Amino acid sequence: MMSAQIESTRTIVLRLFRRVLLGLLLLAVLGYLAVAALLYQQQRSLMYFPRPLASTVPADVIFLVGDRKAPAWIANPGQRDAVLYFGGNGESVEAEVEFFRDMLPGRSVYLVPYRGYSGTAGLPTEAGLYADALVEYDQIRTKHGSVALVGRSLGTGIATYVASKRPVERVVLVTPYDSLQNVAQEKYPWMPIGLLLDDKYESWRRAPTLTMPVTLLVAAQDRLIPPAHAEAFARQLPKPPTIVLVDGAGHNDISNRPEYRSALRSALSSK
Repeated sequence: MMSAQIESTRTIVLRLFRRVLLGLLLLAVLGYLAVAALLYQQQRSLMYFPRPLASTVPADVIFLVGDRKAPAWIANPGQRDAVLYFGGNGESVEAEVEFFRDMLPGRSVYLVPYRGYSGTAGLPTEAGLYADALVEYDQIRTKHGSVALVGRSLGTGIATYVASKRPVERVVLVTPYDSLQNVAQEKYPWMPIGLLLDDKYESWRRAPTLTMPVTLLVAAQDRLIPPAHAEAFARQLPKPPTIVLVDGAGHNDISNRPEYRSALRSALSSK
């Protein structure tokens, strides 16, 4: 009798344990799916950080980009050769006019905010920024003998896209990546980023088409986009790029380093 009671109690305990275990497993699955859903829903707010207009200086020109007007600031207007600059995901490009005026006096440098940035209309998306960039390039190209591209962080993917679609003199990429999908996957290794991410910015896919001179400016202490992503991108280029590793620099302060300024000037002063 006692043995039967013990066995019955053991069975009840095992059933309760299984139910608790299944309940915990279900909660874990639901929690995982909730986090995945949140990441999917908020992905663009985690990728793009539009800033308000950072300058009281009016734009030099207005581009017609699709159905909207895009302001553009020009450092050193009237030069034969031009640079089109694509900034980072939290950058107010109009704040860089003085920097490029001093840095590249022999070139006209165009700084055009992304849609949704600096008070402009629209919301940033990968497809939208690519389309805008091509229109901007086409309008600039009619005014200059050649156009070089400079992209920083997020903007390196846009510069790479334009360089794969248009004749470009040379490309300078600051803190570049192979793809934002790979960068995000590294940050969230437990999430299926490839399934969740809409704006992947797969620069590595376009790298083989870049036959012009390419310079990569890499921050050695970059924790946001570690240097390994620049190396992965470089391996896909048809010709070895010029790689400048700025020691001690992080993702956001690389432009404060004299090595960065020297490398940027050197890359864009030659033809």
